[in-house]
Amino acid sequence: MFYDVFNGDADGICALHQLRLSDPKESTLVTGVKRDVKLLQRLTAVHDSHITVLDISMDSNKAPLLQLLEQNNTIHYFDHHFSGDIPDHPQLRASIDTSPEVCTSLLVDQYLKGAYRPWAVVAAFGDNLEETAQGLAQETDIAPEELGKLKELGELINYNGYGPQVSDLHFPPAELYQAITPYTDPLDFYEQSTALTKLAAGYQQDMKSALTQTPLQNTEVGRVYRFPAESWGKRIAGVFSNQIAREQPEKAHALLVDNGDGSHLVSVRAPLARPTGADELCRSFPTGGGRAKAAGINQLAESDINNFLQRFAETFAKAST
Repeated sequence: MFYDVFNGDADGICALHQLRLSDPKESTLVTGVKRDVKLLQRLTAVHDSHITVLDISMDSNKAPLLQLLEQNNTIHYFDHHFSGDIPDHPQLRASIDTSPEVCTSLLVDQYLKGAYRPWAVVAAFGDNLEETAQGLAQETDIAPEELGKLKELGELINYNGYGPQVSDLHFPPAELYQAITPYTDPLDFYEQSTALTKLAAGYQQDMKSALTQTPLQNTEVGRVYRFPAESWGKRIAGVFSNQIAREQPEKAHALLVDNGDGSHLVSVRAPLARPTGADELCRSFPTGGGRAKAAGINQLAESDINNFLQRFAETFAKAST
């Protein structure tokens, strides 16, 4: 049996698509919304199988990972998030790099020696790695007008992954992945996909709502926004966070989206000019995690907001010195 476990954002989807273009397999897909990262716990009954894991933190999945290895599963793990200690096990192959300008699709691109590089470009744009995407594109001789389409594609696929549950999304991530699978060239998907038309319309409406919001806090260190408990705010959170980070690259940014249960979903972006500290900040709160450049907290209690704002200021003031 084969299992493909992947994050439901652009990076996870494009990473798996590259692998399966190179090595097609009939596999069981395991995925979810972008913040649903503890995916290996769904497989704890699996024995004697091959499991590919893409774009979810090894640290957040350590216990089920160790269990699956003891159950004679062979696991290839690609990721760019904080991993903690990587188990030394003969049936684990770990391709992990937490550098700020690396995404999981880039690791797969390196593994495949650039065989499907335009999809890695799409993923890098979706992960807000503009310089990485531009560099990959130059190596592949992608024309400027094509590059704009790949950027839009990455942002739209990434946009689809945000929301507290799959029902909040325009497409379940597994369904969106399956819509992509027939296309070797991402430009063909861009031109021909009806799914992308639906995503573009939803994105435009949600971004229109987001752009009416003003910062909760705006200092020399960074800007913090707060969105109400509306579906549009949950869906647009990641793309909006990336956009405001690009607008003012010297500043850190955070977005708090009301979950409607007394807690907030938090997205944090370190200053693009100094891409460190986001993971440190978010891991200091329960349900927090991510990487140095971009991280988040799934459930920040209302009573912790002032504490978060203080730590946000301290973390990125320290990073700027």
